[in-house]
Amino acid sequence: MELEELQHKIRDCKKCELCKSRKFTVFGEGDPNAKIMFIGEAPGFDEDQSGLPFVGEAGQVFNELLRHINLDRKKIFIANVLKCRPPKNADPTPEQISCCSEHLDAQLLIIKPKVICPMGNFATQFVFKKFGLTDKITGIMKLKGTTFNAKDSYGNDIVIVPLLHPAVVTYNRTKLPELQKDIEVLLYLDE
Repeated sequence: MELEELQHKIRDCKKCELCKSRKFTVFGEGDPNAKIMFIGEAPGFDEDQSGLPFVGEAGQVFNELLRHINLDRKKIFIANVLKCRPPKNADPTPEQISCCSEHLDAQLLIIKPKVICPMGNFATQFVFKKFGLTDKITGIMKLKGTTFNAKDSYGNDIVIVPLLHPAVVTYNRTKLPELQKDIEVLLYLDE
């Protein structure tokens, strides 16, 4: 399956109740051959309105973090665990994650990133479970900015770098230096 075909499939998805309240699905965007893939939790209001990931306030913080390490947004891929916005930006439920997981799994298979950066607790838990790191699951505050080695479904080495979700800075601007320090880990990874 190619990304374009998957995008059409996701656009028509009705596997959970979120299809009833969404304006657009948020497939993700970026380089289909990206070495680095960032995974958020779920689209917010601005993302639901545009169909694009990380375009609201948290997206502006995300762009600031990318600039901090001189990483071009066009050279990465950005996706979310959920492809539809939960009403009132609620946390993803286990049922919603279960319904949507095949879409993110397919994106990971097509893109084959070398580095995966889950942002926030839900994205980190999803990625750790997918890659057999369940024994490492703890709160994001203990995991953020740390590297974990795993294998993809083809046996290739990948590095997982959990990060705080950029939305944290929209609530507390003093957290920006902490997020900048954590994302700097990407500067020291071998490609």
